[in-house]
Amino acid sequence: MNLPSKLLAIDTATNNIYIALLIDGQIVDQISQAGTSNHSVTILPLIESLLTKQNMDLKAIEGLLIGIGPGSYTGVRIGVAIAKMIGYLNQIPVYSFSSLALLASASPKSKIIASIDARRGNAFMAAFEQKNGILTVTKSDILMNVEDFKNALPVQYEIVTEGFPDVSKVIQSGLLEAVADVHSLVPNYLQITEAERNKELAV
Repeated sequence: MNLPSKLLAIDTATNNIYIALLIDGQIVDQISQAGTSNHSVTILPLIESLLTKQNMDLKAIEGLLIGIGPGSYTGVRIGVAIAKMIGYLNQIPVYSFSSLALLASASPKSKIIASIDARRGNAFMAAFEQKNGILTVTKSDILMNVEDFKNALPVQYEIVTEGFPDVSKVIQSGLLEAVADVHSLVPNYLQITEAERNKELAV
């Protein structure tokens, strides 16, 4: 996949906001900052701060990479909304990636389970094998009981729940998908929301 030169990567699916600026495939600056359920307040100032530090503005960005989940319902929704806004207003291509793949990129291990807590013993998970910095998906994104997921794998994997990501690994591993129409971009929730669940129970 041929990507534009100047890329902005965003992921808000976890407690951390991740933003990276890449030029010609190299990360020139990045932020991974813990949030307190206030991604909607902090995401745009963080983007502006990162770009200002590099003497750039959003108009200089030629392509956008966005994590679409799974993960925090509100967090994923915020990130996708920001990506749609920037992609549409700047008329630049948008590429999506799994937030679990980004989480896996934080680990140097050869066998990785990326895991984001979903409560009640469940988690959003995916399994990866890594060789020479290239990630290969062995089990795709799923919402499942943690122990059941681990027991279904033939060998032991390291569970990764946090760490400083490396979005260049996601790119080099071919784990991006071009978004044909930015208006059709939707989060990968993998579960219904609490409000929807309560509505179903009330019927």
